[in-house]
Amino acid sequence: MDQTRFVIEASEAESMANDSGLTVIQFLPSLVNSAKNLARPPISNYHVGAIGFGSSGRIFLGVNLEFPGLPLHHSVHAEQFLVTNLSINAEPHLDYLVVSAAPCGHCRQFLQEIRGAPDIKLLITSDGHDKFNPLSHFLSHRFGPDNLLDKEVPLLLEPHHNRLSFLRESNNLSNGICNGNSSKIDGKLKHAALEAANKSHAPYSGSPSGVALMDFEGKIYKGSYMESAAYNPSLGPVQAALVAYVAGGGEEYDKIVAAALVEKDGAVVKQEQTAKLLLQSISPQCEFKAFYCSFGALNNCEKA
Repeated sequence: MDQTRFVIEASEAESMANDSGLTVIQFLPSLVNSAKNLARPPISNYHVGAIGFGSSGRIFLGVNLEFPGLPLHHSVHAEQFLVTNLSINAEPHLDYLVVSAAPCGHCRQFLQEIRGAPDIKLLITSDGHDKFNPLSHFLSHRFGPDNLLDKEVPLLLEPHHNRLSFLRESNNLSNGICNGNSSKIDGKLKHAALEAANKSHAPYSGSPSGVALMDFEGKIYKGSYMESAAYNPSLGPVQAALVAYVAGGGEEYDKIVAAALVEKDGAVVKQEQTAKLLLQSISPQCEFKAFYCSFGALNNCEKA
């Protein structure tokens, strides 16, 4: 397997498992060490790998990310990376999850945002066992979307469109530049951030947001804010975009040269200052701009 890939297509997963004389589910634990090798934990030096099997038959990898010089809550846990990877690739459900170490309470809670979360089958390879147990075994008295949302509200991994459109006065608004001179942020990057914001899972605060990053080659990576019913395990849009960057083959973070944030005007959860802080830390030359939106009709630029 190519060590830089974070998604294995269903046909290839089946072929790889057959070559090993295993079913695809039996094959999943063998990929954990490959995932661990892709982790980026410069603070703890503790590598975590997560492998997910989706209802489409595809296999997804997740790893932990840490950012030196920043508070630890900016870190991305391997399970959060995995779920973000599923979301980026429009995977409708997580059926099986294999992790190198027991998920912390933070991650067990974050996984509750997936519909049918108690039935996700989980295996911890460090335990030395080969038996999958339902997530409900690890979080028996769950608190989650069922406690706060109506049944028809889409959950994480389900299609979202928040119907955000730009405020007229925000079209040329610059909210901060990390030592940038001439602007690298064009309409394409701004509208990629809007697309990410419209896919954001933010049912508890009503504050959807999205980030688009651009590297020095002009490639764009998008990330959507994802909320947890318990609030603290929520994943910010910059972290989600950095997952897309790493999963998309991005190397050093200082190769990121521009970033656009889109969030709702007057939101009760604001991402701008946190996004600026994180990007300034990992890529000081990155140009950053924030744009504000309101709920309304579909924006013309969002038409596929």
